[in-house]
Amino acid sequence: MSNTSNLTYPCIPGNTLCEVLLLLLYEVELIVVPVVFFVLFFTIFIIVLVLKCCYHKPTKPYQHHIIEKHDKHNPNNTQASTNRHRNSARQHLQGIDAPPQFNPMEHEVIPMSAKSHHNNQNGKPAVPQTSTERSRDIFELITPLPPTLSVQHHDSVTLYRAVMDKQPVILRVLKESADSREHKSFLGFARFLKELGPHTSLPRLLGVVTVERPLMIVMEELEHRDLLSFLWRCRQEHTGQTAPCDLTERRIFTMGAQIGSALEYLHSKNYIHGNVRARSILVGRDLSVKLWGLGPAFRRAMDVGSSMDSVEHVEMKKWQAPEVLARKPLQPSSDIWSFGILLYEMVTLGEVPFPNIMPSELLQYLQRGNKLKKPPSCSKTLYSIMENCCHWKPNDRTSLAELIRKLQSAESRANDQTVIRVSEPLDIENYMKEVGYTDSFSYAAL
Repeated sequence: MSNTSNLTYPCIPGNTLCEVLLLLLYEVELIVVPVVFFVLFFTIFIIVLVLKCCYHKPTKPYQHHIIEKHDKHNPNNTQASTNRHRNSARQHLQGIDAPPQFNPMEHEVIPMSAKSHHNNQNGKPAVPQTSTERSRDIFELITPLPPTLSVQHHDSVTLYRAVMDKQPVILRVLKESADSREHKSFLGFARFLKELGPHTSLPRLLGVVTVERPLMIVMEELEHRDLLSFLWRCRQEHTGQTAPCDLTERRIFTMGAQIGSALEYLHSKNYIHGNVRARSILVGRDLSVKLWGLGPAFRRAMDVGSSMDSVEHVEMKKWQAPEVLARKPLQPSSDIWSFGILLYEMVTLGEVPFPNIMPSELLQYLQRGNKLKKPPSCSKTLYSIMENCCHWKPNDRTSLAELIRKLQSAESRANDQTVIRVSEPLDIENYMKEVGYTDSFSYAAL
């Protein structure tokens, strides 16, 4: 019994020194050790917190640059001028979201998943390079571009009309809600336009706002905007005097040759447009035309998905070649087919191609040997060119060089006196249905 007691309690009864030492040992184990651990943990926590606070970098103020060709940077701008311009631009653009426009410049589809191959080493979006930078106080009279026909699209770009150096311009503004991928895509499209280079029948890139939000692409404004709206207005202007939009057969050949020249330039750069139609043409004050609608070409240049990405939109099918409708690779001759459909739009003043045929039925309709019917106001010469563009087999279609030659030759002999008129009023709701828009659009009277 005494052996067991000695194992559990090592001190001999009555030995006061042993009992005091034993008590001190218990205090070290139960009190001192936990306190040491707590102090150590608290010290480490304070050190980590201090290091984290010291590492945080202050946010630098935004810098706002306008990049434009053929102008020199003004080194005399003061910081006060910078702040005034920044506040002015914000006042005009902040919170203004014009509805999407039925306008080719509004519907440049920017792929949300695009990865620009022009990124720098730091992983930041590549900035289009131009020769010089503009001073900051350049935009005046910034207003949303008024709609002609609104269609519900999920675009990240809003259009504004403005004045820059006493010249009317169009601002393609990236919305404030855009994410980083949309920023890269937006800047990638700006670089694409820059690298594409100038051409007399392509809209001019005047500058890019690249650093401070909102990002902007500055394009020249063409007074009559898109060709489709222009053609529809021509249906309504039946005054006795010569109207600005009076269209003759010679004018159609002139416009066609200009568009063909722009297509030839794109093909020489190894780009296929893939979106040739009246909505993709812009009309200037003197009725000269320029080719726009470069979204599909941009996507292919960025290697986003397959070449069939541009056919995903149902509303484009009425202009697409049979091989594209059959989801085969896009070819330069596919643009020739679409060009023939464009000529049909022009001579009919904006009639829907292949009327009474739904987009889902168009491929079968063409497989049965059906073609575009000759419009009443179309001459044999113009219809012959349309037929040569719209052969079923791509190799049977006329070449672009031959097409331009025929258009220029026909222009010199064409009637320049008789104005093309269409007696039937335009049924916009039926047009939208036959093109392929269903419940996802809203329209307004022109």
